[in-house]
Amino acid sequence: MNPERADTPTLDDLLQAEAERFRADHPRSVAMASQSTQVWRGGAPLHWMNDWASPTPIFVAQGAGAQITDVDGRLYDDFCLGDTPSMFGHGDASVVATVADQVRRGAGFMLPTATSVMVGRLLAERFGLPLWQVATTASDANRAVIRWARAVTDRPVILVFDGCYHGMVEDAFVVLKDGQAVMKPGLVGQVHDLTPTTRVVPFNDLAALEAALAPGDVAAVLAEPVMTNCGMILPDEGFHEALRSLTRAAGTLLVLDETHTLSSGPGGYTRLHDLQPDVFVVGKAIAGGVPAAAWGVTAELSARMDAAQARIGPGQSGIGTTLSGNALAMAAMRAMLAEVMTDAAYARMLAGAERLVAGLRRVISARELPWSVAHVGARVELVFADPLPRNAAQMRKALDHELLAALHLWLINRGVLIAPFHNMMLVSPVTEDASIDRLVTAIDGFAGALEGLTA
Repeated sequence: MNPERADTPTLDDLLQAEAERFRADHPRSVAMASQSTQVWRGGAPLHWMNDWASPTPIFVAQGAGAQITDVDGRLYDDFCLGDTPSMFGHGDASVVATVADQVRRGAGFMLPTATSVMVGRLLAERFGLPLWQVATTASDANRAVIRWARAVTDRPVILVFDGCYHGMVEDAFVVLKDGQAVMKPGLVGQVHDLTPTTRVVPFNDLAALEAALAPGDVAAVLAEPVMTNCGMILPDEGFHEALRSLTRAAGTLLVLDETHTLSSGPGGYTRLHDLQPDVFVVGKAIAGGVPAAAWGVTAELSARMDAAQARIGPGQSGIGTTLSGNALAMAAMRAMLAEVMTDAAYARMLAGAERLVAGLRRVISARELPWSVAHVGARVELVFADPLPRNAAQMRKALDHELLAALHLWLINRGVLIAPFHNMMLVSPVTEDASIDRLVTAIDGFAGALEGLTA
């Protein structure tokens, strides 16, 4: 940006101009947003849908492949992909046919189907853990895993990394503020203090991790292999080997939540890097957008779970929901695992991501921007900092929310969607090179517009 001058526009001016452009180009979405406030609290079925940078949410008419069309007839290259559930594209023919067939034959029975046996085998073969359970969401899966971890270890504490997100899981709603664990700001209806039973340390800080495990009261470490919810934070070289070594030495279970890092490859980040978790959790894309998640355990942990159950005795476990493992979800999961999440699909995704990374880095270099790019498989993040932050404290300093809003709205107005939370972009196997190039061109245009603004 230029030094301050009275005759040059500011970032706020750019935001206002883009907001006006959005309203002019989206009359039906604007009208529907007004109607929506009359029936949905907050104006949308889920309040997160209001977190986009646009003045109102975009109301979608349909999605096909890696594009969506809104009710105003505007077409978008979609790099959000539903914030991961549609990572392999919208309306995949295999999933459509499978889901339609299963709905005709019944969506759920509170009984297993023959398909469920196939799904269990496919999960074990792909991810390497032998025994599995299904939940409706990754939030549910993580909550179940936390209960089991406490039961088998007879320990109260869960350890997470600062800046994490593992769904609607109370035990993960703790962050670091000035080096001290505090509950996340903004929690609604929170009664109990979570900090006595949730310990939080910075990602990539092995000394802090070792110290946090030292008291011997941590049941499990719950972690993403790569942090993806406070910007993308990559693990230092050797971090995961040390994490596994330290947890084993402390008698602490290691739970890897691969809901986002499933983008790494056919077996997730875990298989790609030969990690050895006690529990593997995956959700969102695993059933192609049909609500479902799965969590797998080692044979050793399964035996410990059986022993804990015998010790606890009969009653209500506090684990499971009625829709978990329903026939529709199992059918969708089978289609994804057997027909959609193929090696060839991942090869296309990863090649597309490399094209996107290269394009963004060219823009950064040509315009001499203090930005950088991180990626894990098909998931790419543009970070307003250089070098890349190594933990959440550093990343928070790079999350310029006004600049983020301006970029996101700029992209929306040029027919490109990225995830509304920071600068996350996801490449599907059906994302075309031309779409990737349009995204890079749009970001280059935004960077050029910034050069003409008052600092």
